[in-house]
Amino acid sequence: MPPDPTPPFSFAFQVESLYAALLQTAPPALSSEPGLGGKLLYAGKLDEPGLALMAAGNIAGAATLASTADPAAQKQAIRTGVADFLVTSLDEALRILKNEIRKREPVAVCVAVAPEAVEREMLERGVLPDLLAPATPPGSTAFLSQGACPVEPADEDGSPVLLAWSVAAAPAQWLPKLDALALDCLGSEDWPARRWLRLAPRYLGRLAQGVRVLRCKEEIAAKFLKRVRQALVQGEIGVPVEIRWSQGSQSELHRLSPQ
Repeated sequence: MPPDPTPPFSFAFQVESLYAALLQTAPPALSSEPGLGGKLLYAGKLDEPGLALMAAGNIAGAATLASTADPAAQKQAIRTGVADFLVTSLDEALRILKNEIRKREPVAVCVAVAPEAVEREMLERGVLPDLLAPATPPGSTAFLSQGACPVEPADEDGSPVLLAWSVAAAPAQWLPKLDALALDCLGSEDWPARRWLRLAPRYLGRLAQGVRVLRCKEEIAAKFLKRVRQALVQGEIGVPVEIRWSQGSQSELHRLSPQ
C-alpha cells in the first residue's frame, strides 16, 4: 500500500519502486551517472503495471519494449507521454530500439500487437531482452533460460522514508521550487534520488501530474521538511504545501501554509 492511495500518488510510488528495482541492475559508471543506457527492457503487456514499468525504464535510461492489442491502452500510453512510439510491427519497433540502444538513450516503444505474438516473434528472431518485467508471463520463460534477468524488488537499506508532496495551487510554478529544495538536501552519493527528482516529472506526465514522491533517508526527509517550513516563512513559496511522511507502518501528514 503506497503512503497515499489516491491515483496520482499511487502510480508515482509504483513507478518509483520499479525504478529503484531497475537501478539495482545498472552497471557502475566511471565518468557519469549510472543508468541503463544500452539495455533492452521488455515490459510485456502494456496494462497498468506495464505502463508503470515503461515509465520506470524511461527514468532509469533503458530502451523499453511493450505490446498490447487494446486500442484504448495504446492511446493512453501515447496520450500520457509514457510511450514515445506506437508501431504496428516488431520490425518497426526494433529499428527504433536498435538506434537508441546504440546511442545509449532511453526510448519507449509500444507494438500494437498481442504480447503472445510479439514474444513468439522475438524468440524466432533471436531478440533477447536484458531485463524482464517482475511478473514474467509464461511465454517469456524462454528468455530467462537464455540469460534475461527479471526485475527484482529493491533491497531497502534500513527503513527509508517515503515522502509525498503537493501544493494547493499553480503546481507548474511551485513544484519545481520544492524539487530544488529537495535536491539541495541530497548529497552526491544520493544519485538515484537526484536522478529520480530530475527526470520523473518529465516521464510521469499526466498520470502523476501535480505530485512528487521521493524515497530517502530519515535525516534527508527531516532536512527537507525544515527547508520547506523556512521557505514558507520567508515568502519563497506562496501557496500551502502538503507533505506526507511515511516510514514502515507509520504515516503523518504535514499541512504547511505561508506566513
